[in-house]
Amino acid sequence: MASDLDGRSADATLVVAPPRTPQPGERAYGFLVQLYSLLSARSWGMGDLGDLAELASWAGRSLGAGFVQINPLHAAVPGDPTDPSPYRPSSRRFPDPVHLRIEDVPEYAYATGADRERLAALAARAAGLRDAVLGADALIDRDAVWALKREALDVLCAAELGPGRRAAYEDFRAEQGAALDDHATWCALAEAHGTDRAAWPEGLRDPRSPQTAAAREQLADRVEFHRRAAWLTDEQLAAASRAAREAGMGVGIVHDLAVGVHPDGADTWAQHDVFAAGMSVGAPPDAFNSLGQDWGLPPWRPDALAATGYAAYRGLLRGLLRHAGALRIDHVMGLFRLWWIPAGGDPTRGTYVRYDADAMLAVLVLEAHRAGAVVVGEDLGTVEPGVRERLALHGVLGTSVLWFERHWDREGQPPLDPAEWRPGCVATATTHDLPSTAARLTGEHVALRHRLGLLTRPLERELAEDRAEVAAWLRDLVRLGLLPAGAADGGARDEEEEIRAVHRFLLATPARMVGVWLPDTVGDRRPQNLPGTWDQYPNWRLPVADAAGRPVTLEQLAASPRLRRLMEGVRPR
Repeated sequence: MASDLDGRSADATLVVAPPRTPQPGERAYGFLVQLYSLLSARSWGMGDLGDLAELASWAGRSLGAGFVQINPLHAAVPGDPTDPSPYRPSSRRFPDPVHLRIEDVPEYAYATGADRERLAALAARAAGLRDAVLGADALIDRDAVWALKREALDVLCAAELGPGRRAAYEDFRAEQGAALDDHATWCALAEAHGTDRAAWPEGLRDPRSPQTAAAREQLADRVEFHRRAAWLTDEQLAAASRAAREAGMGVGIVHDLAVGVHPDGADTWAQHDVFAAGMSVGAPPDAFNSLGQDWGLPPWRPDALAATGYAAYRGLLRGLLRHAGALRIDHVMGLFRLWWIPAGGDPTRGTYVRYDADAMLAVLVLEAHRAGAVVVGEDLGTVEPGVRERLALHGVLGTSVLWFERHWDREGQPPLDPAEWRPGCVATATTHDLPSTAARLTGEHVALRHRLGLLTRPLERELAEDRAEVAAWLRDLVRLGLLPAGAADGGARDEEEEIRAVHRFLLATPARMVGVWLPDTVGDRRPQNLPGTWDQYPNWRLPVADAAGRPVTLEQLAASPRLRRLMEGVRPR
């Protein structure tokens, strides 16, 4: 908006937003899964966007599922090894082409001669990588997967595009504009100079410098490669979204927005003016971590966001929502305030810095409205008073996890009855950072922490408290008629029946969306991420597995009697 008064002019961004985000239509249930962990017979060593489309199609058509919620697909910072966490990306604006299904790239079908032979050889190597991951004790190796896919994309991104494909690509380039060029340029520079930006030639640290412009010309082939790869990934994201809609999913694919980005990644390079240099985001000391947390993610500057009309935030949301039925926002409290820590400092010495929540929420509601997408906020942990109420007022659903829904102010902290849960939430039994339901019910999560030396109290004391907590939950499930009488009083335990009872409890709440952790359907004992660990545990590298730890493919999941029995009690009638 521009104005002219007394010969003086000024520009301002005006955000006019609806009062609330779109809401789910009918009550929906769906699956929660880390996409990389879901391998099929066609995967190249980790789950891909083709697997996502097939999961959505099967879950919607065969089980009546209304959504599939996945981890962030943001572009990672390349490394040796690459950080496997999807929550510390290089860019939240663009997806990572490591998620591509190579055979579904249209140019793959037209490859001939030496190109065809090269692609076939890569596919054969990928099959070996996939088979190794699906074998005993193997881990997902993102770097090995990307090495194969990058070589295949070298062929496919160099292929001549037909007129229709060329028009589609040019449309994508025009729509994404300078943001795509910046992202592709950073990727090319990182290939040439590494990811430690402090070691780059000084002129390249500024995306608008003459030196960067010259480097973009010198690296034109690699810049074009990364633009094309981003376009191909966008196409497969669109295909997965279509598969969900065509399968009758009312919500569709729920994408995830990480709370921040890596300090040396593409976003902080391209948008350095809106990030606070020398600062990191984390969490203050609390009951779960007396030392506080430093996540190593530079925060946005609230003053710079306001001065630019929230352009970076608007562009981020618009990019993520273009193929999303819903968006989950990690640490949604960050729309209100973030715990800032001086880089290298002690988390206990940080301070809260506030954002203009009215503006942040207005932009979120507006972009969600334009996309017709539901918004889910991860509001677990320390939440200041009034935040959940304001989010609910704007239609942002919360996240409610079974084990945390208690009367914390009462003696013994008894569980909330299902009717006492808030309706505006996604109700789940667990998350990627928590034990699976089987591990929780059996105490395996305590045993795991003991094996890794993470317990701060004697094992027997930890186990005794855990058994008492589980017994209290089982008695509650019996009281509610969700579990047979006697199941919590020393009788024979039936793990599958207990897991089904937990999910029947979730279904008895008024929650608008009920999420089933996909590994729970086959009794997986292992968490995908164990907070507080680094090399002690294979975080973000485990395939979905059964109760015995044997990896389970998408095809085996679809045929699993155990999964069917669980879903029969959860699916809408």
